[in-house]
Amino acid sequence: MTVRYDIVHTTSYRYREPVRFGEHRVMFRPRDGHDLRVLATDLQVSPEASVRLIQDPHSNSIAIVQPLAEAAELRITCSFTIEHAHTHNLELPLDPAAERFPFAYSVEDRFDLEHYLRPHHDDPKGELTAWARQFIRTDGPTGTRELLVAMNQNIRERFAYAAREEEGTQTPLQTLARGGGSCRDFALLMMEAARRLGIATRFVSGYLYDPALDDDSAEAAGGESGVVGAGSTHAWLQAYLPGAGWLPFDPTNNLLGGNTLIRVGVARDPQQAPPIAGTWFGPRDAYLGMDVQIRVTRQRGAA
Repeated sequence: MTVRYDIVHTTSYRYREPVRFGEHRVMFRPRDGHDLRVLATDLQVSPEASVRLIQDPHSNSIAIVQPLAEAAELRITCSFTIEHAHTHNLELPLDPAAERFPFAYSVEDRFDLEHYLRPHHDDPKGELTAWARQFIRTDGPTGTRELLVAMNQNIRERFAYAAREEEGTQTPLQTLARGGGSCRDFALLMMEAARRLGIATRFVSGYLYDPALDDDSAEAAGGESGVVGAGSTHAWLQAYLPGAGWLPFDPTNNLLGGNTLIRVGVARDPQQAPPIAGTWFGPRDAYLGMDVQIRVTRQRGAA
């Protein structure tokens, strides 16, 4: 089934007095693919700005925004209409040689996956490796996909979710020690744990559709949906399994695909995929704060 969504993402930076702005790197545009198609886009910036579109090394679409005037507020609004086809990673067959863990990537795949296979965070006492290895069965063969499904589910059930406005991501060891974190913390934990087991993973940033946040949705009348992380930018991961390719795992909600995860960018590490990164010039105490408003709605009758 294919559904059509309208997305409006507005970020506003407020200052005590007019300041001068440097370039801002904006990563809002959904990432096209066989399952996701962008039908319309619009980008509005206040104050007036020059905009150029580029692709980064991961082929993500990036808007380079240079405001042309000083102002006490910088507002960036991106609007999109997309079509998203339902996918579920359990429906995709794996290469027979990769069905059981451990498995080996081909030489060609290893060349391309090198940066997604190498752990990026230290594990001096082996705590993260030990946590990852608990999902390897001791009573018989371990299915590769089943290992990742169990890890995905464990994070959803055993860790406490807490939204966090400030930039940055906890290290995997911090998330283990605290027993909780944000969606990007959970994504990084599972990424690094899987890499310790020799499975290639990458970070995904994007949006999450939740019918309960849609005022026009019939589901909204039914109360809470149990979806965590909707209404703001969301993060999950993809694991590369031969035969099926890059498969989505959302440990925050224990999702394995579907058409509610709307990807924007992929990267080998969360710090490479911030929604906005930029600079401003003015008094140190001029910055007052940031407001983010995200609206993802399903079009009526879209299927």
